[in-house]
Amino acid sequence: MRRTRRVRLLAAALAGLLAVTATGCTRSSDAAGSATADEDLRYGAAPAPDGVTLQPDVVIVGGGGKSVRSVTADGLSWRIDGKAKHADELAPGKVMFITERGVGRVLDVAPVDDDLLVTIGPVDLTEVVKDGTFERADVALGDPVIYPAGEPFYGDEQPPPPSTYGRSVPLQRRTDQPTQPGPQRGGDVLTRALGYTVYPTCCTNGAGAHFSYDDGGVRLVGTVTLTTQRPNAGFHLAIGAGKVTRAELEISGGFGIKVEFEAGIQDGKNHKKVFPIAADLSFPIGAIAGIPLSFTVSQTLGVTTAFGAKLGTIKGSGEFSLAGKLGFGYANGTFGPHVTENFQRKSSLLNSLTGVPVGVMGLLIEHGVRFTVGIGAFLFKAGVYFELSTKYGMTLGSALGAAYAQCRGTAIGLNATFGVGYTILDPVVKVINSFLSLLKPFKVVNVPQIKNSGGISSSSEIYKNEEVIPKVSICGHAPS
Repeated sequence: MRRTRRVRLLAAALAGLLAVTATGCTRSSDAAGSATADEDLRYGAAPAPDGVTLQPDVVIVGGGGKSVRSVTADGLSWRIDGKAKHADELAPGKVMFITERGVGRVLDVAPVDDDLLVTIGPVDLTEVVKDGTFERADVALGDPVIYPAGEPFYGDEQPPPPSTYGRSVPLQRRTDQPTQPGPQRGGDVLTRALGYTVYPTCCTNGAGAHFSYDDGGVRLVGTVTLTTQRPNAGFHLAIGAGKVTRAELEISGGFGIKVEFEAGIQDGKNHKKVFPIAADLSFPIGAIAGIPLSFTVSQTLGVTTAFGAKLGTIKGSGEFSLAGKLGFGYANGTFGPHVTENFQRKSSLLNSLTGVPVGVMGLLIEHGVRFTVGIGAFLFKAGVYFELSTKYGMTLGSALGAAYAQCRGTAIGLNATFGVGYTILDPVVKVINSFLSLLKPFKVVNVPQIKNSGGISSSSEIYKNEEVIPKVSICGHAPS
């Protein structure tokens, strides 16, 4: 009797132990299929829709960041685990959604050993979400996660020709490309494009960039900043039946603009260059209705030189207060900017202009700062956005006429663009489409050209002013 009881107790204990062991194995197996914190940080968190309806052509690839092997520096091609759940459903025309950063319209799929190389293009948020509401009232913008893009090919004026080796052009072209560097917090991030070296900064005291250029007899160095204090953001987005029904975005903290520069020419040639700064400054928000979102700050830079002689220098700086908050609202098909504009001079750009110009020295610096709440990475971010574009035009007259009057002129223009969707700079679209056109002879299906914008948007002029001194007939106006 006792022996029988002991046997039963032992059997029960063993059963319990097996149950615990089995449970432990199951949890271990589940964890093995999930991304680690480092993988979530590097590639973005995985979607798990809850309370939203996605579009029917969206393919959620299982495993999130754990299924990502690498991403090219330009963000165009994602190498993923070919055995990941639903990976076999990816095809040109579908929308890949593997992480919050890995989402886009599939342009090409090519096998690489046991993996898949997926080349994607931009996609509007309403092409991903059919029905859903997303809202957050208080997003602190203090210490961003910085995602540098290295030296993506869109920083070149012409893309390098792809190899025709193998069954797929993008297979060889993309595997020859450098992969994205890992994300980081704080520190200097160096980016390069079109001969410019740029260090982007963000966000406690503002979003800006320090840039330098030294080539072909032209030298430039400068810093542009959208200044702010303790920035904070809130947003609301409602999508119904694949259309935006309501959208709001507001960034507060008190804003201003600041520029400083030095430029010179010695037997050089003028140039005009506009490009995206290849780094995302991101603040992960977390999942809302199972869709992981981030608040991202991205920037563009443009420089146009108009030096009227082969020798000369120009230098200047200025700072201005701008607005208490930036943002917009959209409802019932109508946009309305939310900008508490209060433009005031803190230090004069006009009075600061100095130099030794043998001929007229003209310079135009453009700085764009975009705030986006949404999904995607680098060029292919889509969501609710507000972009402030600032143009500084400076002209310094020839020193040869200084005995009579050395003319100085400045022009400042600020414009806002806002909406729900995405926009890409025209020069970048041209380079990417040039690459995609090279795929056509090797593809059975036509490779679609990407567009420079998608979704709904509007724009508004915030401020514009032009000053020229001295006020004499010999002096004209600054470039606009």
